[in-house]
Amino acid sequence: MKIKRLIQKDACIAVLFLIPSGIGFSLFYLIPFVLSIFYSLKDGLIDGSFVGLFNYRELLNSVSFLKAASNTFWFTIINVPLAVVISLSLALCLQQKIWFKNFIISSFILPIVVPVASIVMLLQILFDWNGTLNAWIVSMGFKPIDWMKSDWSIVVVSIVYLWKNIGYNMILFLAGLQSIPKDYYETAEMEGAGRYFKLRHITLVYSTPTMFFVILISIVNSFKVFRETYLIAGDYPFDRIYMMQHYMNNMFASLELQKLTSAATLMAGCILILVFVLFTVERRYKKFMNGD
Repeated sequence: MKIKRLIQKDACIAVLFLIPSGIGFSLFYLIPFVLSIFYSLKDGLIDGSFVGLFNYRELLNSVSFLKAASNTFWFTIINVPLAVVISLSLALCLQQKIWFKNFIISSFILPIVVPVASIVMLLQILFDWNGTLNAWIVSMGFKPIDWMKSDWSIVVVSIVYLWKNIGYNMILFLAGLQSIPKDYYETAEMEGAGRYFKLRHITLVYSTPTMFFVILISIVNSFKVFRETYLIAGDYPFDRIYMMQHYMNNMFASLELQKLTSAATLMAGCILILVFVLFTVERRYKKFMNGD
């Protein structure tokens, strides 16, 4: 009975500590999101009538929305796997004895602590029409490139995304790799296993939970690249880097709140579906590995 009372007491204390966070989350996230879903089904915020899915049909017929959704989709599909592969490769390298280990750590940890404004200033110095890269290109006898107003703009944004997120992903992978018992590797070496066998059947298998988490975090962070793009290219950037956040920001500026709320609801729904799929795949993979 005493143990039960202690557990109940600890639960009550935990709930009391969670109440302020719960109130803040509800006021600033949950309630506004529910209201946005409600407003997306009406034709106006004040005295608006219920129109069902009309706003969503209009949204799906919008050329600018489809362009933003397509750019965001392809940006995520291409850059998230790149971020995962590069960060895992760097984590594996850092487990070895290499002389430039400190340089790798510093290069990729630095963006985590550097403010966004400083990163934007660095990008402007590098990729401006009169920037450092164009100065080098001209000095070698080539024509300068308008980096942010050409198809090269998506490459610049991808570099920013990878540079900002690889360091955090690398730390997560390092933590996951260090949690793998060394006995597994020693046993495999005694059995004559090579590096490829150990990588595939030990490292990748036991890093699966970390990998799923890194994929999820990378997907979420792919939607945050808007900050740098907005600060560099403004409200209406080059067509190739016009993302969902640009579309919603412009709808807010023009007070087209029905399109804004509909786009936000669709994007949140897609993210929830993707997260559900990832967790389902992870559970099935665990059952497969455990032989259930």
